Amino acid sequence: MLRSLCCLAAAATAALVASPRPTPAQEDAKAPATIGSIDRKDPKLDALIPKEAKIEVLAGGFKWTEGPVWDKKNNALLFTDIPNNRVVKWSAKDGVSDFLKPSGYTGKEEFTGAEPGANGLAFDKDGNLVLCQHGDRRIARLAKDGKSFETVVDKHAGKRFNSPNDLAFAKNGDLYFTDPPYGLPGQMKDPKKELDFQGVYRLNAKGELALLTKEMTRPNGIALSPDEKTLYVANSDPEKAIWMAFPIKADGTLDAGKVVHDATEEVKAKKPGLPDGLKVDQHGNVFATGPDGVFVFAPDHTYLGKIVIGDKNANCAWGDDGSVLYICANDKLVRVKTTTKGPGF
Repeated sequence: MLRSLCCLAAAATAALVASPRPTPAQEDAKAPATIGSIDRKDPKLDALIPKEAKIEVLAGGFKWTEGPVWDKKNNALLFTDIPNNRVVKWSAKDGVSDFLKPSGYTGKEEFTGAEPGANGLAFDKDGNLVLCQHGDRRIARLAKDGKSFETVVDKHAGKRFNSPNDLAFAKNGDLYFTDPPYGLPGQMKDPKKELDFQGVYRLNAKGELALLTKEMTRPNGIALSPDEKTLYVANSDPEKAIWMAFPIKADGTLDAGKVVHDATEEVKAKKPGLPDGLKVDQHGNVFATGPDGVFVFAPDHTYLGKIVIGDKNANCAWGDDGSVLYICANDKLVRVKTTTKGPGF
């Protein structure tokens, strides 16, 4: 009996020697690769992004990622790969897969532009996926069959939109969206461009469309403050790379806008990217993609710092339990864990 016990002990020791525990370096090898850094301009940023936060790369190999939105029902992130005319699904369990194709252009003729696919995505209050469709030049709802689309709105004053870009829903169902020319093959010079401006709109729950402003040259990302009294809009014009805050009046129209931040000099310094998509957290802090990363502004618009990507980046959205910020960074999907949360979590 003693001999048998000794043999068992020896075998167990040999097994431990043959299969040692993973070293810290080996454990790190299993973790996602990291890029960039956090540029902290104000101590207040530490309350939003922990000091040990890392920018983790989750997936790559796309052409241009955009429009992230968290699908709570399926515990997954949906985002668009615009040049490839598709919506992609990512989850921690299953990784990357195609969710929807086509996503933004459903025509039979070859699309001659660079960005046919859907851009911004959002879920309406009934849980339907709503898409800004570049190629089809409309806001559309994904039908129950999961393949076809229903037009939500496609014209202003009888004229077709340029190419709806980004969108945000109010709690009452009102839909705010932007309409720059990026989905048109010829953009500003496209012969099929019907509107002579780039608008910001609101479609109310009754289906009534209102032009809120046409003063911005390239309105792009859009978001509402938590109290829905301020509308934030990014302007992706290299000559005027700014973010605007518009007070929303009681009748739903906009008051005069205020510049939140001007990044034109960073654009002229050749930092990659422009003011693009943006999201607001539960406390009113603004996370806005722009030159070289994601800018973070306090509710009073103080610039707190930047999640430095080192690349162009297009949009961001919270997911998981609301404390993970997913960022569409050029051809990649990355994430940063935060100590703040997005609205609705």
